[in-house]
Amino acid sequence: MNPGSAVVAEYLIETPLEPARVAEIMAGEQSCGTFTRVAGESEELRRRAAADVLRVEEIEPSALPSLPSAYLARRGVEGPWRRARVEIAFPLANIGRNLPTLAAIVAGNLYDLGEITGLRLLSLRMPDAFRSRFPGPVAGIGGTRDSVGTGQRPLFGTIIKPNLGLSAEATADLVEDLCEAGVDFIKDDEVNANSDHAPIEERVPAVMRRIRRHRDQTGRTVMMAFNITDEVDAMRRHADLVEATGGTCVMASLNWCGLAAVEALRAATPLALHGHRNGFGAFARDPALGISFRAYQALYRLTGLDHMHVHGLGGKFADFDEDVVDAARACLEPVAVDGAADDRVMPVFSSGQWAGTVAATCEAVAGHDFMFLAGGGILAHPDGPAAGVASLRQAFEAVEAGVPAKHYAEGAPELRRALDFFGPTLG
Repeated sequence: MNPGSAVVAEYLIETPLEPARVAEIMAGEQSCGTFTRVAGESEELRRRAAADVLRVEEIEPSALPSLPSAYLARRGVEGPWRRARVEIAFPLANIGRNLPTLAAIVAGNLYDLGEITGLRLLSLRMPDAFRSRFPGPVAGIGGTRDSVGTGQRPLFGTIIKPNLGLSAEATADLVEDLCEAGVDFIKDDEVNANSDHAPIEERVPAVMRRIRRHRDQTGRTVMMAFNITDEVDAMRRHADLVEATGGTCVMASLNWCGLAAVEALRAATPLALHGHRNGFGAFARDPALGISFRAYQALYRLTGLDHMHVHGLGGKFADFDEDVVDAARACLEPVAVDGAADDRVMPVFSSGQWAGTVAATCEAVAGHDFMFLAGGGILAHPDGPAAGVASLRQAFEAVEAGVPAKHYAEGAPELRRALDFFGPTLG
């Protein structure tokens, strides 16, 4: 099969059977085959529509099966539990321009195959001819920078806290305080979308009045990502409201909306789309099961996202730092292997971030093309939110000057207070 006419998926599989045979079963299950030949399954059809196994590389076995299988138990099949990296090419013609079908083909029933005791989708490779069928970012990195006027530095932002409970006006009061503190970006928490105590129809106009007033007074625009996660028609209405009131960004919880809904939202609005991955751990925390971030972000970037969460270094979640770094770097690479257009999305670092993790984050992405969200790192700074924002900027100034934060802090009181209060810098 011509690689330019296929999406290539890489997997980690575990099975007590011959891995090469299991790879063929996977290819058949997800293309034109089933457990037995059926009427109409001609050789010509198979040549045209069958998926091809490109590579099977066996690696060290597992001592125990990662997952149970009634199929294997009925047959009395036991270990050793062999593991292998497998690459399968799926014809583009089988997929068409259909993102949910792409996901069903490269994942779908593979997780339920009886021959499998572990399966993880590691990555997706696709030609630009396929990627170009789907939307790219509307704002992306450059457009997001232009919107807030940050120049060549990271965007420093925060999250509405408390997560829930504030009225629309109380939320607007907090946003006004944060704008005055100097943040570039503010987002709703993922659990706060259209609550009874702060419905979107009230919250969006109240917040945008403060943001517009701040812009008129200072010339500085703060980007606010309103969480509009909902069913599709409601998200369209909410995005229209944000746009009508002068907003520039909306946020969706990707896993609970789904690929098709996010794609429909992208088609309905010119606003920047802020992709929140909450719940991703259910897909990824077990190393023998699920979907890696590299494959996950490739699927969701085909919806036309502009920003994508990657968690944070040394943060409060379970991710290893190397996984966070790899996630950020994936966002900063083109989706297609031969992609010519700049379809990079801005990685969003969050969860337990503060001035002491800025330098490590800059090093991880080898630059400043990222969004750095600090909740407590700004709002809990002992000298207030403005000092919290200043501490982040001073930490970045230290990176630019090539000076360790603890030394730069000798002339930067907000950074000094942050280091004393939150603890030592990461690394």
